[in-house]
Amino acid sequence: MDKLKKIRNFCIIAHIDHGKSTLADRLMQATGTIDKRQFRDQFLDDMDLERERGITIKASAVKVEYKARNGTVYQLNLIDTPGHVDFSYEVSKAIAACEGALLVVDAVQGVEAQTIANLYLAMEHDLKIIPVINKIDLKSARIDEVRSQMMDILGCEEEEIVMVSAKEGIGTEDVLEAIVERVPSPSGRREAPLQALIFDSSYDIYRGVIVYVRIKNGSMTAGTRVEFMNKRSIYEVKEVGVFMPKEETIDELDCGEVGYIVCNIKEAKEVVVGDTVTDLANPSKEPLPGYKAVKPMVYCGIYPVSNEDFEDLKSAMEKLRLSDPSFIYEPETSAALGFGFRCGFLGLLHMEIIQERLEREFNLDLIASSPSVNYKIRLKTGELLEIDNPTKYPEKEDIEYVEEPFVRCFMISPSDTVGNIMQLCEAKRGEFVSTKYLDTRKVQLVYNLPLSEIVVDFYDKIKSSTQGYGSLDYELIGYKQADIVKLDILINSVPCDALSSIVHKDKARRKGKELAEKLKETIPRHLFKVAIQAAIGAEVVAREDIPAMKKHVTGKCYGGDITRKRKLWEKQKEGKKKMRSIGRVEVPKEAFFKAMRIV
Repeated sequence: MDKLKKIRNFCIIAHIDHGKSTLADRLMQATGTIDKRQFRDQFLDDMDLERERGITIKASAVKVEYKARNGTVYQLNLIDTPGHVDFSYEVSKAIAACEGALLVVDAVQGVEAQTIANLYLAMEHDLKIIPVINKIDLKSARIDEVRSQMMDILGCEEEEIVMVSAKEGIGTEDVLEAIVERVPSPSGRREAPLQALIFDSSYDIYRGVIVYVRIKNGSMTAGTRVEFMNKRSIYEVKEVGVFMPKEETIDELDCGEVGYIVCNIKEAKEVVVGDTVTDLANPSKEPLPGYKAVKPMVYCGIYPVSNEDFEDLKSAMEKLRLSDPSFIYEPETSAALGFGFRCGFLGLLHMEIIQERLEREFNLDLIASSPSVNYKIRLKTGELLEIDNPTKYPEKEDIEYVEEPFVRCFMISPSDTVGNIMQLCEAKRGEFVSTKYLDTRKVQLVYNLPLSEIVVDFYDKIKSSTQGYGSLDYELIGYKQADIVKLDILINSVPCDALSSIVHKDKARRKGKELAEKLKETIPRHLFKVAIQAAIGAEVVAREDIPAMKKHVTGKCYGGDITRKRKLWEKQKEGKKKMRSIGRVEVPKEAFFKAMRIV
């Protein structure tokens, strides 16, 4: 049998917590890929953050060899993917490198929002989908209900669904046989000019950038001179290898295989995910389609606590962007926080993970400003601005209208908590679209909501409104006009740019009041009175005062004429007036931390 016919490239896709990484563990154990002494749970989740949170953040690739029941040895290239809505870009990268997908659904939870989103993503790429029901060993498993849900969304037959318990290792061989029988082998020709799709990359301080590739046509060996077609840059391949699951050097990466190449690339920005690598001696005429550009949805400023760390933060961001192209950044300065970066993320969990990775992996101490989204502003001059930073917001009198981004939210919840979800959506300025009963116990609700209303705590509120059973997926549908204003925070009449935010007019007063109260708690008392105001333009919507520290100046006066005391009080009053005009309010870093959490 031709070597290409024995290769299967597949990924595992599912909603968060449905058991993708555990199933990947069992597949590696069943094929003898991992030594028993080296094994640990969630083997492919090698980031500390992934192991602590119990989620997959980065897609991981691994090559396994499986001897099928018919006696043939197959090479299976598995890519494990994240399940959280913020990391759907990682899923789309993995899908483009595969021919098949295992769609895993929890036997207790059933079909959820991300299950459907990932399914549509796989269908767009014409992947062969193998339905898998996991956790069948649990007492609360609803196998018949979940089976009918899957048959409904996939249009598949009952016998096509593979039943497994990844935790107990039940059905692992059935999954492997289904992959071998149903997933098509890669198309491509070994003798054609080299075309290799870059689907990921990482950084090694000794070898530079490690480029993860899927060979679509041709083959590659160490010593091949290659061109990256997007950047038009030329390198010599120093090393080719595969993931077993640790990196293992081989002589040649062949057509249809998934592996890595090392070309001594020093600069992280030289490698673009979705680019095509071709042989300089026999180049391909056309690059591969690659990926559609990813657009960040949430923006915030990230600043080092100490300004001396700015250069370290810059190089850390370059390295992080290499392995995560969905994260973007550009330098910015703030009067309150100094030099930093304006960063774009796919969602709030993505933002949290990036900040935590910067702090842990690069040993940095950081402050993040409050998250905001991208607004479109039409000026009276006819000019159209796109703004994600409150400091760039134009004057109110120059604005014709403001448009904010809207998303279509797909929420799946138990039928008895639908009322809670609808109430939550109404409070967030939602527009009802539709309701669909998936079965007697599960309902899919569809709402159009402003993105700014869902980026911060919406997912948490869905979980708490549905006793943890609700799920959420969303897609950007466009922009709509809205009554948006800039909320400024003034400390002793001086605007504090780091605390400014762009909000809907109806919510500005509440947010301003909360911010002022929180700052009053965290800013220490000074020798003069400090006024904290929240203002929209010239209109002050909330105010809190921090009283001056008292000094008992007349404590040493016993009896005597009252005029003596009055002189001392007048002197003190003059001193406070002078201090107020020249004194600067010291805002501690904790005040920014606490204020940023208010939404």
